[in-house]
Amino acid sequence: MFEYVLGLIALLLTPGPTNTLLALGAAERGVKAGMRYAPPALAAYLIVVIPLATVAGEALTAFPTVALVIKALAAAWVFWLAVKLWRPDTGAARVVTAQEIFVTTLLNPKGLVIGLVLTPHGSLAEVLPYLGCLAATALAASMAWILFGALAIGQSGRVAPRTMRRAGAVMLAGFSLFLTSSLIN
Repeated sequence: MFEYVLGLIALLLTPGPTNTLLALGAAERGVKAGMRYAPPALAAYLIVVIPLATVAGEALTAFPTVALVIKALAAAWVFWLAVKLWRPDTGAARVVTAQEIFVTTLLNPKGLVIGLVLTPHGSLAEVLPYLGCLAATALAASMAWILFGALAIGQSGRVAPRTMRRAGAVMLAGFSLFLTSSLIN
C-alpha cells in the first residue's frame, strides 16, 4: 500500500490540466472559494478508476482504440480550455468552473494510469482500501494546488489576472499538444 500511495502522490502532484485549473481558479478566487474545486476532481477520478480497477481494465487493454479515443477527446477538451482562457477578459469572465474541473479530470490520462496501472484489479471489496487512499491523496493534492494558486499566484497581487489566465492557457495548450503527440506514438 505504501508504494501505491507514493505512486499516487507523484502522479497527482505532477502539473497537468486538472492541477492547472485548480491553481488558476484558486488564484483568482482565493482558497475558500477554491476549495469547492476539490470534490469534483475527486468524483471524476473515482468515476474513472472504479470501473477500470473492477471490470473495465481488461476490456480497455483488449481494445486500445478506446484509449486512443479517450486521449483524443482529452486533447481536444484541454485545447478548448486553453482557447477559452486566452480570450481577452470581458470583465465578469470566470477562469474556472467546477464543471470544467470535473470534465477535465474525467478526461485526464492520470485517471487511466491510476485505474489501469497503479490500482490493483479485483472486486470492489478488494479495491476499496486503495480507493480510500486515492480519495485522501487526490483531495490532498487538489488542496496543495489550490493553496499554491491562491497563495503563490493570486493573493500576492503580483500577477495580473489576464497574465495569469494567458500563462494557464499556454500550459494547457502544451498539455494538449503532449496528449496529441502521444496519439501518434
